[in-house]
Amino acid sequence: MEKSKFLGEYSINASRKMLFPYISTASGLSQWFADDVNINEDKVYSMLWDGELNRAKIVSIKANHHIKFEFEVPGDDDPNYIEIKLEMNELTQEVYISITDYSDIDNNETSDLWKGLIHDLKEIVGG
Repeated sequence: MEKSKFLGEYSINASRKMLFPYISTASGLSQWFADDVNINEDKVYSMLWDGELNRAKIVSIKANHHIKFEFEVPGDDDPNYIEIKLEMNELTQEVYISITDYSDIDNNETSDLWKGLIHDLKEIVGG
């Protein structure tokens, strides 16, 4: 199946410092992003969605700014990844979550998925 890149941007009423643990820790991610998230001693994240376990490594991270997960699929030399950036509009001081989701899921389905996930995150942080 051909892969596609989904780009989304969502405003949220919370600071980057407050949001960062929700995008970078197992306990934070398991509250809104996946059904369950664990990290092993090799810093590999195990993310459970609808009974399916996915393994990912952090390939890029900057505290309070962004994180990029690359998913492990044996034999795939074009790995799926998700990058979550916390950006601030300097004029309005509004914080945005910028999503890049590179996978084999259709962009319309991915858009609906992220809208739901960001809605859940906003419910948790009050944003």
